[in-house]
Amino acid sequence: MLFFADDFSYYWFHRISHHVNYFWASHVVHHSSQHYNLAAALRQTWTGNATGAFLFWAWMPLIGFQPIWVLFMQQISLIYQFWIHTETVSKMPEWFEFIFNTPSHHRVHHGSDLKYLDKNHAGILIIWDRFFGSFKKEEERPNYGLTRNIDSFNPAVIAFVTWGQLFKKAIASGSFKKGLQYFVKPPGWSHDGSTKTTRQLISEHNQLHPDKTIE
Repeated sequence: MLFFADDFSYYWFHRISHHVNYFWASHVVHHSSQHYNLAAALRQTWTGNATGAFLFWAWMPLIGFQPIWVLFMQQISLIYQFWIHTETVSKMPEWFEFIFNTPSHHRVHHGSDLKYLDKNHAGILIIWDRFFGSFKKEEERPNYGLTRNIDSFNPAVIAFVTWGQLFKKAIASGSFKKGLQYFVKPPGWSHDGSTKTTRQLISEHNQLHPDKTIE
Protein backbone atom coordinates (compact mmCIF):
# COMPACT_ATOMS: atom_id res chain seq x y z
CA MET A 1 0.00 0.00 0.00
CA LEU A 2 2.87 2.35 0.79
CA PHE A 3 4.43 1.66 -2.61
CA PHE A 4 1.23 2.37 -4.53
CA ALA A 5 0.37 5.45 -2.44
CA ASP A 6 3.83 6.95 -3.00
CA ASP A 7 3.88 6.20 -6.72
CA PHE A 8 0.38 7.63 -7.17
CA SER A 9 1.44 10.78 -5.30
CA TYR A 10 4.56 11.09 -7.41
CA TYR A 11 2.59 10.79 -10.62
CA TRP A 12 0.32 13.72 -9.71
CA PHE A 13 3.16 15.80 -8.35
CA HIS A 14 5.09 15.22 -11.56
CA ARG A 15 2.13 15.85 -13.85
CA ILE A 16 1.14 19.07 -12.08
CA SER A 17 4.78 20.19 -12.17
CA HIS A 18 4.43 20.23 -15.95
CA HIS A 19 1.11 22.07 -15.95
CA VAL A 20 1.54 24.75 -13.26
CA ASN A 21 4.31 27.33 -13.62
CA TYR A 22 4.82 27.61 -9.86
CA PHE A 23 5.99 23.99 -9.70
CA TRP A 24 7.56 23.96 -13.17
CA ALA A 25 9.98 26.70 -12.12
CA SER A 26 11.61 24.15 -9.81
CA HIS A 27 11.17 21.06 -11.97
CA VAL A 28 12.63 22.74 -15.06
CA VAL A 29 16.10 22.03 -13.65
CA HIS A 30 15.65 18.33 -14.31
CA HIS A 31 14.71 18.95 -17.95
CA SER A 32 17.46 21.48 -18.66
CA SER A 33 19.97 19.01 -20.11
CA GLN A 34 20.03 18.60 -23.88
CA HIS A 35 21.62 15.18 -23.40
CA TYR A 36 19.93 12.08 -22.04
CA ASN A 37 22.20 10.07 -19.79
CA LEU A 38 22.66 9.07 -16.16
CA ALA A 39 24.16 12.46 -15.37
CA ALA A 40 20.89 14.10 -16.42
CA ALA A 41 19.16 12.13 -13.66
CA LEU A 42 21.27 14.01 -11.12
CA ARG A 43 19.98 17.41 -12.21
CA GLN A 44 17.63 17.99 -9.30
CA THR A 45 15.85 21.06 -8.05
CA TRP A 46 17.16 23.24 -5.22
CA THR A 47 13.77 24.81 -4.56
CA GLY A 48 11.26 21.95 -4.86
CA ASN A 49 10.49 21.12 -1.23
CA ALA A 50 10.92 24.73 -0.15
CA THR A 51 8.08 25.70 -2.51
CA GLY A 52 5.70 22.94 -1.45
CA ALA A 53 6.45 19.76 -3.39
CA PHE A 54 6.16 17.79 -0.13
CA LEU A 55 2.46 18.69 0.04
CA PHE A 56 1.66 16.04 -2.57
CA TRP A 57 2.69 13.40 -0.02
CA ALA A 58 1.18 15.14 3.04
CA TRP A 59 -2.02 13.07 2.85
CA MET A 60 -0.13 9.83 3.48
CA PRO A 61 0.77 10.39 7.17
CA LEU A 62 -2.79 11.61 7.74
CA ILE A 63 -4.17 8.16 6.88
CA GLY A 64 -1.60 6.27 8.96
CA PHE A 65 1.68 5.92 7.05
CA GLN A 66 4.67 6.74 9.24
CA PRO A 67 6.57 9.78 7.86
CA ILE A 68 9.89 7.93 8.00
CA TRP A 69 8.48 5.21 5.72
CA VAL A 70 7.07 7.80 3.34
CA LEU A 71 10.54 9.33 3.05
CA PHE A 72 12.05 5.86 2.61
CA MET A 73 9.71 5.05 -0.27
CA GLN A 74 10.47 8.40 -1.92
CA GLN A 75 14.14 7.42 -1.96
CA ILE A 76 13.33 3.99 -3.44
CA SER A 77 11.43 5.75 -6.24
CA LEU A 78 14.33 8.15 -6.83
CA ILE A 79 16.82 5.27 -7.02
CA TYR A 80 14.62 3.39 -9.48
CA GLN A 81 14.34 6.43 -11.72
CA PHE A 82 18.11 6.81 -11.97
CA TRP A 83 18.66 3.88 -14.34
CA ILE A 84 15.95 4.90 -16.81
CA HIS A 85 17.93 7.98 -17.85
CA THR A 86 19.79 6.26 -20.65
CA GLU A 87 19.77 5.70 -24.39
CA THR A 88 21.79 2.51 -23.99
CA VAL A 89 18.69 0.43 -23.22
CA SER A 90 16.32 0.34 -26.19
CA LYS A 91 13.31 -1.65 -24.99
CA MET A 92 12.55 -3.90 -22.06
CA PRO A 93 10.34 -7.00 -22.47
CA GLU A 94 6.81 -6.11 -23.57
CA TRP A 95 5.19 -7.05 -20.25
CA PHE A 96 7.70 -4.86 -18.41
CA GLU A 97 7.09 -1.94 -20.76
CA PHE A 98 3.35 -2.22 -20.13
CA ILE A 99 3.60 -2.01 -16.33
CA PHE A 100 6.78 -0.14 -15.44
CA ASN A 101 8.45 3.11 -16.36
CA THR A 102 11.39 2.35 -18.64
CA PRO A 103 14.16 4.19 -20.50
CA SER A 104 11.95 4.22 -23.60
CA HIS A 105 8.99 5.76 -21.76
CA HIS A 106 11.14 8.30 -19.94
CA ARG A 107 12.99 9.37 -23.07
CA VAL A 108 9.61 10.52 -24.35
CA HIS A 109 9.11 12.49 -21.15
CA HIS A 110 12.40 14.34 -21.67
CA GLY A 111 11.68 15.08 -25.31
CA SER A 112 11.10 18.67 -26.42
CA ASP A 113 9.26 17.60 -29.59
CA LEU A 114 5.68 18.87 -29.63
CA LYS A 115 4.10 15.41 -29.66
CA TYR A 116 6.21 14.33 -26.67
CA LEU A 117 5.58 17.33 -24.42
CA ASP A 118 3.89 16.65 -21.06
CA LYS A 119 3.76 12.88 -21.50
CA ASN A 120 4.79 9.89 -19.35
CA HIS A 121 4.91 11.38 -15.86
CA ALA A 122 5.38 8.02 -14.15
CA GLY A 123 7.74 7.34 -11.30
CA ILE A 124 7.96 3.55 -11.18
CA LEU A 125 4.63 2.42 -12.66
CA ILE A 126 3.63 3.59 -16.15
CA ILE A 127 0.08 2.33 -15.50
CA TRP A 128 -0.91 5.77 -14.11
CA ASP A 129 -0.13 7.42 -17.46
CA ARG A 130 -2.05 4.75 -19.31
CA PHE A 131 -5.05 5.14 -17.01
CA PHE A 132 -5.10 8.96 -16.86
CA GLY A 133 -4.42 9.54 -20.56
CA SER A 134 -0.90 10.98 -20.46
CA PHE A 135 0.91 8.02 -22.01
CA LYS A 136 2.88 8.32 -25.25
CA LYS A 137 4.83 5.54 -26.90
CA GLU A 138 8.35 6.32 -28.09
CA GLU A 139 8.51 6.60 -31.86
CA GLU A 140 11.49 8.42 -33.35
CA ARG A 141 14.35 9.50 -31.10
CA PRO A 142 13.37 12.59 -29.10
CA ASN A 143 15.17 15.91 -29.12
CA TYR A 144 16.05 16.52 -25.49
CA GLY A 145 15.93 19.63 -23.36
CA LEU A 146 13.46 22.50 -23.23
CA THR A 147 11.47 24.21 -25.97
CA ARG A 148 13.62 27.22 -25.06
CA ASN A 149 16.86 25.94 -23.61
CA ILE A 150 18.78 27.62 -20.83
CA ASP A 151 22.10 28.58 -22.39
CA SER A 152 24.18 28.14 -19.26
CA PHE A 153 25.99 25.45 -17.31
CA ASN A 154 26.00 27.57 -14.15
CA PRO A 155 23.96 25.57 -11.60
CA ALA A 156 22.70 28.72 -9.87
CA VAL A 157 21.44 30.14 -13.16
CA ILE A 158 19.69 26.88 -14.03
CA ALA A 159 18.13 26.68 -10.56
CA PHE A 160 16.74 30.22 -10.47
CA VAL A 161 16.43 31.62 -14.01
CA THR A 162 12.85 30.41 -14.52
CA TRP A 163 11.79 31.86 -11.18
CA GLY A 164 13.29 35.18 -12.23
CA GLN A 165 11.47 35.08 -15.55
CA LEU A 166 8.16 34.36 -13.82
CA PHE A 167 8.45 37.29 -11.43
CA LYS A 168 9.61 39.59 -14.22
CA LYS A 169 6.64 38.69 -16.43
CA ALA A 170 4.20 38.91 -13.53
CA ILE A 171 5.36 42.42 -12.62
CA ALA A 172 5.36 43.53 -16.27
CA SER A 173 1.79 42.27 -16.77
CA GLY A 174 0.47 45.39 -15.03
CA SER A 175 -2.15 43.79 -12.80
CA PHE A 176 -2.30 41.52 -9.77
CA LYS A 177 -4.67 39.07 -11.47
CA LYS A 178 -2.51 38.68 -14.57
CA GLY A 179 0.60 38.47 -12.44
CA LEU A 180 -0.91 35.68 -10.35
CA GLN A 181 -1.90 33.80 -13.48
CA TYR A 182 1.74 33.50 -14.49
CA PHE A 183 2.25 31.27 -11.45
CA VAL A 184 -0.89 29.12 -11.72
CA LYS A 185 -1.16 28.77 -15.51
CA PRO A 186 0.83 26.22 -17.58
CA PRO A 187 4.35 26.91 -18.85
CA GLY A 188 4.23 29.10 -21.95
CA TRP A 189 1.09 30.97 -20.90
CA SER A 190 1.20 34.73 -21.39
CA HIS A 191 -1.41 37.43 -20.87
CA ASP A 192 -0.68 38.94 -24.29
CA GLY A 193 -0.23 35.75 -26.32
CA SER A 194 3.47 36.38 -26.88
CA THR A 195 4.24 32.83 -25.75
CA LYS A 196 1.99 29.78 -25.83
CA THR A 197 1.22 26.65 -23.83
CA THR A 198 1.64 23.11 -25.09
CA ARG A 199 -2.11 22.81 -25.69
CA GLN A 200 -2.17 26.03 -27.69
CA LEU A 201 0.79 24.92 -29.80
CA ILE A 202 -0.80 21.52 -30.45
CA SER A 203 -4.11 23.16 -31.38
CA GLU A 204 -2.34 25.42 -33.88
CA HIS A 205 -0.40 22.50 -35.32
CA ASN A 206 -3.55 20.40 -35.77
CA GLN A 207 -5.30 23.25 -37.56
CA LEU A 208 -2.37 23.70 -39.94
CA HIS A 209 -1.73 19.96 -40.38
CA PRO A 210 -5.07 18.11 -40.09
CA ASP A 211 -3.43 15.05 -41.69
CA LYS A 212 -0.77 14.90 -38.96
CA THR A 213 -2.73 15.60 -35.79
CA ILE A 214 -1.17 15.38 -32.34
CA GLU A 215 -3.25 14.27 -29.36
